[in-house]
Amino acid sequence: MNPELSTALNRWPELDVIAVGAHPDDVEIACGGTLAKLVKQGYRVGIIDLTDGEPTPRSPGPEVRLAEARKAAEKLGVQVRVTLDLPNRRLFDSFEARVALAKEFRKYRPRVVIGFGDKTPLASPDHWQAMQITDAAVFYARLTKWDHHFEDLPVHVIASQLYFRLAFEPANLQGFPSHFTVDITETLEAKLASVACYETQFPKEKAYVFDRVKGAALIAGAASGFHAGETFVSVRPLGAIDLVKTALGQV
Repeated sequence: MNPELSTALNRWPELDVIAVGAHPDDVEIACGGTLAKLVKQGYRVGIIDLTDGEPTPRSPGPEVRLAEARKAAEKLGVQVRVTLDLPNRRLFDSFEARVALAKEFRKYRPRVVIGFGDKTPLASPDHWQAMQITDAAVFYARLTKWDHHFEDLPVHVIASQLYFRLAFEPANLQGFPSHFTVDITETLEAKLASVACYETQFPKEKAYVFDRVKGAALIAGAASGFHAGETFVSVRPLGAIDLVKTALGQV
């Protein structure tokens, strides 16, 4: 690696986990409790929003939505939040979108990437496009002999990819071998506080959203013996080194 590139990489902190959403508030609703817990556990965590989420009916403009996103990130304690310049409502899986996200993966070098795992019927089609873009970017991040597409950023291999689900969607993602639930009992309130930062999206007349988000967390947690939880899917079967600790939820 040339010295100039090495110096440039120092501008971007190496992260353990990056969660990818189509819009600001997707990640908070899907896995905000888990991200807050990871931060408390000492991991370095980032969020990448593929779009700024604008236009939306109640927001006066992108600057307000971005301010809400920054405030939400502070509530969760995440160290990095990036918003890509891709179009809300017109988000499509394209070569350019894949490369844009893969560049961020090469900059921040996460070990784990979390993103959408399915379509969201009756909700934004951007979510499905975001899944496909994320899947491709995980692959693109490790491709060699394509340096000119990635501004000569070094290749990076992402060790694990996980899928999340929005609180309003079915409890399980079909066709995947490994569902698991993270205990977010201690960070449920941080999750709800981060969602509440989006005042333009969830005004008083939409207060029922918080009941749904909290209810989904309580149901997911109860199924695994926790007060509150968030469920994920691993794209590969999960393995166990210690069967007893895994069975007892100690790892």
